[in-house]
Amino acid sequence: MTAIKDSVHDYVTLCPVATALLDTDAVQRLRHIKQLSTVRLVYPSASHTRFEHSLGVYHLASRALSFLGIEGDRARHVRAAALLHDVGHGPYGHQTEEVIRRRTGRDHDELGDLLEATELATVLRDYDLSPTRVARLVRGEGELGQLVSGELDVDRMDYLVRDAHHTGVPYGSIDHERLVRELEYADGELVLAEGNVATAESLLLARALMDSTVYRHHVSRIAGGMLERASERLLERTDRDVESFRRMADHDLLVALREDVPELGRRIEYRDLFKRAVWAGLDEVPAAVVEMDHADERAAEADIAERAGVDEHAVVVDVPPRPRFKEAGSRVVVDGVVQRLEDASNLVSGLRAARRGGWRMGVYAPEAELPEVAAATVEVLGLPEGVVA
Repeated sequence: MTAIKDSVHDYVTLCPVATALLDTDAVQRLRHIKQLSTVRLVYPSASHTRFEHSLGVYHLASRALSFLGIEGDRARHVRAAALLHDVGHGPYGHQTEEVIRRRTGRDHDELGDLLEATELATVLRDYDLSPTRVARLVRGEGELGQLVSGELDVDRMDYLVRDAHHTGVPYGSIDHERLVRELEYADGELVLAEGNVATAESLLLARALMDSTVYRHHVSRIAGGMLERASERLLERTDRDVESFRRMADHDLLVALREDVPELGRRIEYRDLFKRAVWAGLDEVPAAVVEMDHADERAAEADIAERAGVDEHAVVVDVPPRPRFKEAGSRVVVDGVVQRLEDASNLVSGLRAARRGGWRMGVYAPEAELPEVAAATVEVLGLPEGVVA
C-alpha cells in the first residue's frame, strides 16, 4: 500500500483503487484549486488545496468505516466517493459555484456526467466499482452516503481542522478521532453514540467560530463578490463555454480575467479590492432585501450605480442567505434515545442567535466612490442611515 505524509493526519495509507484514482487528471487538477479560495487574501498561510483535503476526507472515511465494521465492496465504494467528492468543483471552489449552477443547473457534488466523461469511470470499473454508485454516495444518498455528505460527515471533520491548521486560528480544532470512533447507525441514521453530546457540540461550535472569523470574513466576501461578477463577465464576453470554465484551475481563471475582464481581473490578482460602503445587520435590512435573488442583486447594483453617478460595474451588492445551522440536525444518543442535537443541547439556541447576530448584508465599491455609493444604497434599498460602513 502507498502512504502519503499529510500535515494534519500524519500518514494517509492508500488502497490500490485510491492510488490509481490519484493519478487521473481530474484528481491531480485539485492540486491547483485552493481549499479556501479568497480567504487566503486574509490569511496568507491558507494556501492548502482541495487535493490535500480530499486525501484527508479519504483517510477519515477509512477510519470511520473501520470503527463501524463496514468492509468489502461497500467500504471500497465509500472510500472512492470520499476521495472524489470535490472533483466537481470549478476554479476557486465555492466562489464560482453559483455562476456554474445558474448555467448548468448542477452543483459541484453532482458527478454523474463528470465521472462518465473522464478516465475516472474507467479506473473505477477496472476495480469493479460502479461510477453511478460512487456519484450517489458523493451526493449523500443512502445510509453510507451520510458519511460523505451529511450532518456528521467526514468532509466537515477534515476541512475544519485543516482550515484551522493552515490559517493559524484555533477555532476549528476538533477531536476528529473521537468523532469517527463514536459514529454508529440507528435505524439507518448516522448518529453519535451515547455520551457524546459535548462531542457533537464541539463540531457545532467549531463550525460557528470558523464561519465568523474565517469563512465569512468581510475581505474574503468582497473578493468573492468581485470574482463572481468577473466570472460572469468572462462567460458573457468570450466564447468560453461553462463546461470548459468549470474545468479551469485557479491560475487559469486569474489569467483569463486579467486578459478579458481587466476592470476586475487585475484588482483580484493584486488584492486591490473594493471597500465596504454599507455593512448592515439582519434587523437593519428590509425583509424584501434579505430575500433578494441573483437578478434582484444585479438590478440593485445597476440602480445604485446610476443614482451614485458611478460606473455600472463599480458596485457589488452582497446579500447572503439567511443564517442556518445544518449541524444542529446532527443526531446523538441520549439515555438510549436518538435525539437531534438542537433538542439535546442548550448550546444550540445561543449559537443560532449568534449566527443571526453576525449576519451582514454588504455593498462594496472602489474606495474613492464610497460616499456616493453608500448614500445611493440607503435610498435604493430603503436602509437606515446608520448602516453606512
